[in-house]
Amino acid sequence: MPSHPQSSDSDLPRAGLGATLAARLVASIRAGDFKPGDRLPTEMQLVERFSVSRAVVREAIARLKTDGFVESRQGSGAFVSAKPGLANFRIANQLAAADLAHVFELRGVIEVGMAELAAQRRSKADIAALDAAFMQMQQALEGGQDGADADDAFHAAIATAAHNPYLAQFAAFLAQHFSATRAVTWQPEARASGSTLAAQAEHLDLVKAILRGDAEAAGFAARRHVANAAARYQAAQKKKG
Repeated sequence: MPSHPQSSDSDLPRAGLGATLAARLVASIRAGDFKPGDRLPTEMQLVERFSVSRAVVREAIARLKTDGFVESRQGSGAFVSAKPGLANFRIANQLAAADLAHVFELRGVIEVGMAELAAQRRSKADIAALDAAFMQMQQALEGGQDGADADDAFHAAIATAAHNPYLAQFAAFLAQHFSATRAVTWQPEARASGSTLAAQAEHLDLVKAILRGDAEAAGFAARRHVANAAARYQAAQKKKG
């Protein structure tokens, strides 16, 4: 086994030990301490180096496998993948402000493209689904109810209308992380400030552009909507303190 520098950190934070250890190992892989094809230290070596239980080590290695950083070889242990971290895509559940800005940027790229394609490719069934989701949001707005689920359905309808199965699948994955940012729009504070009404007006612009088959207008409406959504979410987070 190649010789690698020993960690000087024998005490990992007690919360989320498996995730923390996995992050440490990923950092070592990215730093070149462990190169593609290298065998990771054994389970017991990791236990001793980081002063954690075998269960924590197993959780960390499982995370690395899921994220494509390591692969197991029967009876030989865990080895760094040929292209570490490229087998899967993941966004952390808890994001720092800078990371959240990057996620909104990613959302903008994806949603603009989807809106443009939807305007070019939408079918009658797509239009019906889009209209139904919009009307559900409108009813929630007028009735003072939570329209977050309808909001998710609205954006899912746009993804479907793009008629690209890979784009729709990726959009569904990203929606897990976008849903919380959309939910903020439907909170009582957002209603009182006019944010919910503003968001619904942006949704209407999207619907109109897609129905007209105007890809350029649809892309513009999507870009503006995501930018405003980011601003609304950040403002809501600041108020929470």
